Amino acid sequence: MSSSSSPADHGGGPLTSGDVDRALLAALARDGRASYTELAEKVGLSVSAVHQRVRRLEQRGLITGYHAKLDAALLGLGLTAFVAITPTDAASPDEAPSLLAHLPEIEACHSVAGVESYLLKVRTSSPDALEALLRTIRQTAKVTTRTTVVLSTFYEDRPPL
Repeated sequence: MSSSSSPADHGGGPLTSGDVDRALLAALARDGRASYTELAEKVGLSVSAVHQRVRRLEQRGLITGYHAKLDAALLGLGLTAFVAITPTDAASPDEAPSLLAHLPEIEACHSVAGVESYLLKVRTSSPDALEALLRTIRQTAKVTTRTTVVLSTFYEDRPPL
């Protein structure tokens, strides 16, 4: 549903319960600070009905929190990279995620299929800071690294709706 369409325009008929929930989830994913009044206008329900639906979505675990989106560049973390890591000793217990969890430069850690074991998303202030972080990652978790530096980001953090 585009921002200019009304709920009745959806597929030529009224919104179903699932459509309303999806519309609420999409609106909150775009703007977690949207008021119940704004949400009610978007989906064509009363404010109290929207409040109840949002509370139910939270209780069901579909909404797990509300977060501020930070500008990494303005925070001095303008260099983003993806670091693929592989344990150097396959016989040792693989504890890389827990060993690296304390490093604030690591924004995300994903277990992946393929040659590498994990893919880290990191943000640093400079190439020198990235080099120091890579050294810390290798020493702390006993891993090898393969790094890809991001030149531009066209979109990110898109809701899965």
